[in-house]
Amino acid sequence: MTEKPSSAPRCAALVGSYLSGKSSLLESILSYTGAIGRRGSIREGNTVADSAPEARDRQMSTELTVATTEYLGDTWTFIDCPGSIELAQEAYNALLVVDAAVVVCEPEPQKALTVAPLLRFVDQFRIPHILFINKMDIATSGVRATLEALQAQSQRPLVLREIPIRDGDKVSGFVDLVSERAFRWQSGKPSELITVPEAVAERTQEERARMLEALADFDDALLEKLLEDAVPSADEVYAGLARDLQQDLIVPVFFGSAEGMHGITRLLKALRHETPEPRLTAQRLGIAATGEPCARVFKTQHASHTGKLSLVRVWRGPIADGAVLNGERIAGVNRLLGSRLEKIPAAAAGDVVALGRLDAAETSQLLSPSGNSEGTPWPPPLTPLFSLAIQPAQRADEVKLTSALAKVVGEDPSLSFGHDPDTGELLLWGQGEIQLQIAIDRLKNRFNIQVTSRRPQVPYKETIRGAVSQHARHKKQSGGHGEFGDVHIDIKPRGRGEGFVFGDKITGGVVPKQYIPAVELGVREYLSRGPLGFSVVDLEVTLTDGQYHTVDSSDMAFRKAAQLAMREGMPKCSPVLLEPIFSVRIAVPNEFTSRVQRLVSGRRGQILGYEPKADWPGWDEVAALLPQVEMHGLVVELRSATLGVGTFAWSFDHLQELTGKLADDVVAQRQAQLAG
Repeated sequence: MTEKPSSAPRCAALVGSYLSGKSSLLESILSYTGAIGRRGSIREGNTVADSAPEARDRQMSTELTVATTEYLGDTWTFIDCPGSIELAQEAYNALLVVDAAVVVCEPEPQKALTVAPLLRFVDQFRIPHILFINKMDIATSGVRATLEALQAQSQRPLVLREIPIRDGDKVSGFVDLVSERAFRWQSGKPSELITVPEAVAERTQEERARMLEALADFDDALLEKLLEDAVPSADEVYAGLARDLQQDLIVPVFFGSAEGMHGITRLLKALRHETPEPRLTAQRLGIAATGEPCARVFKTQHASHTGKLSLVRVWRGPIADGAVLNGERIAGVNRLLGSRLEKIPAAAAGDVVALGRLDAAETSQLLSPSGNSEGTPWPPPLTPLFSLAIQPAQRADEVKLTSALAKVVGEDPSLSFGHDPDTGELLLWGQGEIQLQIAIDRLKNRFNIQVTSRRPQVPYKETIRGAVSQHARHKKQSGGHGEFGDVHIDIKPRGRGEGFVFGDKITGGVVPKQYIPAVELGVREYLSRGPLGFSVVDLEVTLTDGQYHTVDSSDMAFRKAAQLAMREGMPKCSPVLLEPIFSVRIAVPNEFTSRVQRLVSGRRGQILGYEPKADWPGWDEVAALLPQVEMHGLVVELRSATLGVGTFAWSFDHLQELTGKLADDVVAQRQAQLAG
């Protein structure tokens, strides 16, 4: 391989499913490149990644970790991303600013599905990526079987770059398919160059031929050579591999063991020689090569000792300490190694740094001296799928809670919060229960706010089936002016979804015009809680007659008379409970479609049908109607049934009558709640 000149600072994301070993891979890379003196252990809680208390408590990554190191004279930043599907927004944000991604997989064909969402994302945004099959030292399946399972999830051809050498049932080394050299792994030492074992010589030639054929699909000159049985040089092959990776035409596949420090050298060399330069990445993202300094915020962090930090990828530099970006002055430019910050005077194009005290900067924002934005639009955050009702454990923290929640949401835009207009509860929304519990822990650990959480209330409504004419009089005398209002109203139902209408048929001034709005106000106030205890919808109320007193009548008196008429008349109209029904479209691999249909039926859902999901080969989309009360926890059960990859989109569809024991239980619970 021809020696490569030094590069501008480059950046790679380490992504993969939960327990695939990304954090161990980062630890091995940092150890190998000399950034740390000793590898930490996730079990011992002393890795560069996962330094937050939420991560240590769960022994899993809960937010991305940025670490910059040097390798053969080049500056590299690695972003280790959480593997939990509930924290996917962290990975997606990082992927949108890197030069390449390393997708870490386990060597088990049945787990190939777990990286499907990530492969779909990098394919969609044309992000160059490499597959690294981890844990090969304990693999029970062959590389080819794993590769075929992964290929079913990838829109790009997967190109095997090496094959394993086995010692009995154990993988003990590899053969590089470009150089055709063999290496034996050695514990704690560089791999040993050995002669290609006879047992894998034939397979080496077969797999090398497959690799060259895959490259020839994008290289006419190489295709011509292969047709003439000419042997391309190693430099030609390496050049083709680099070109095709940089254009996101192929996905090179390597393997190794992060825990055993095996395959790290080969992976780093491939990244160094084949990953695109930052200028090519900027070009892919629609950012011009020349112009004023600019950087993209891909992560926001808040810490008690540093304040707000905006993690950015610099596209045009330099960006120096004290510079003004988007109208705010930078208070510190820092290189990162996990939670450690190293202050530097300025950052150049390609660098990943943390900028201090940019209070208005938000994740996804492009920062520049002029404040102008450019480049391809940043995709919207993931749609929330799960919610909890929260409240501060201490009433004194109510004001602080909103501010703290805004910061937590700023760190992870796939979270959101707000008050439910029907129930009044403060709801925290996200991708699942784990993500919300992590957010709740952050409120405690970073902002010293303890909150309690519970399942949100369902905003049931009620309506009426029958009609009634009701008379009511409000009369009160307590010395001086009294209160007098007398109304006759007709109450009758309307069609579902037609809402509330108020009208009047007053003639002859039996109720003066100035009091009619007060009657409507009294009716509307009553509708917030009907005879079953819920807000009332889809009815018509008409003021037909009444009386007034020239001295004692007032807006207040007619308002109270209207409320009394509604309170006495509504129970006579056969009130009925309404539950919200949601339209749901569930996306799953088609091998799980029947399982999902059973899941929907078990939640009182109505299946409307299913069809292949557009542009997702091997996936189905199941359309259904589900009661809102059955939506809580749907995502948890769905992921459990689909290896964590199933997801759904939802929207409110309609209100539907609920009768029988379910309705009786809901009403009884509501009455007890109101009484309490």
